[in-house]
This record gives sequence, structure tokens and C-alpha cells, in this order.
Amino acid sequence: MRRRAEFLALARGRKLARPGFVLQFAQGDRAAPLCVGYTVTKKLGNAVVRNRAKRRLREAARLTLAGQDLPGVRLVLIGRQDTGSIAFDRLCAGISAAVAELCG
Repeated sequence: MRRRAEFLALARGRKLARPGFVLQFAQGDRAAPLCVGYTVTKKLGNAVVRNRAKRRLREAARLTLAGQDLPGVRLVLIGRQDTGSIAFDRLCAGISAAVAELCG
């Protein structure tokens, strides 16, 4: 996802807050592939801090969602204050549990 309208469309969907991130979820067309977007607010810090948080979210999602079959699912991961400092395995476990709760 790259356009603001795509992110705003998911803001009306289901949300889950976990340590390190907020996950927004929407189920779309089953023929479409999994679509994931990442965002971090400027309140979190400067560009270095925000980019670090997005890189961590991207990698955790890549490792967590790689083996799952989620056709038509649209996700947005929103970075929080502790996204850059939380243990990486805890971040991955949180994403996995949140996706399982929303999709299963």
C-alpha cells in the first residue's frame, strides 16, 4: 500500500493494539493477494527513529506472514513508541498472535 486513501480505508476496519504496534485489518476480494502497509507517526521521533521502526515492522511481518495463506487480507501495521526497542522475537510473536486472532 502506498496511497493515503488505502490506509484511510483500513482505519474503519478492525484494530488490535499490541506492545510495539497497532494492527488494522480488513478482508477484501479473495482473489487479491495479501497487502500490508506500514506507518509511523512523526510523534515517535525524527526520520531515523521512524525508519528504524518501519524496518523492524517490515522484517517482523515478512518473517511472520511468509508461510501463511491470507488471500484478500489487507493489513496496516502502525508503529508505537516502543517499536524500536521491544525485543524482536516478541514483536514477531505479537504480529503472529494478532493476525491469528483477526483472521482465524
